[in-house]
Amino acid sequence: MSLNFSSLELKGKTIVIVEDDLPSIRYYETLLQSSGAEVVKFRTGKDFINYISNKEIKIDLVIMDFLIPLINGIDCTRMFRKERKGVPVLMITAYSSEQSKSDAYVAGCNEYILKPVYPESVYSLLEKYLKQESYKTASYKY
Repeated sequence: MSLNFSSLELKGKTIVIVEDDLPSIRYYETLLQSSGAEVVKFRTGKDFINYISNKEIKIDLVIMDFLIPLINGIDCTRMFRKERKGVPVLMITAYSSEQSKSDAYVAGCNEYILKPVYPESVYSLLEKYLKQESYKTASYKY
């Protein structure tokens, strides 16, 4: 099955990317540019933590790297989960170990994906976590 990337409509959604690798940030931006989502980027865990300290900020999904400067992705996820339990966190990393994967899930990540991550995977995950509200709403109409 092939997804039509241009049909992924995420207008009104805010996606936060916490990633220190500039090519990876550009990759995500390219994938998301036609979706209509607002994309907020941070290159350090500390900047992300400062951002989420404002409880009024709307966040619909977080793409988190494991190894980021100042505060790592696991600790960022733990801190994020204290206030925002229902927002999906996707850890996308090149760091492959069973311990890091286990730590990510214990911290509250919804997914642990190894790089390289292909466009189809990114779109499938966005569909899964950002479109599920419309599926739930649709099912209640019957």
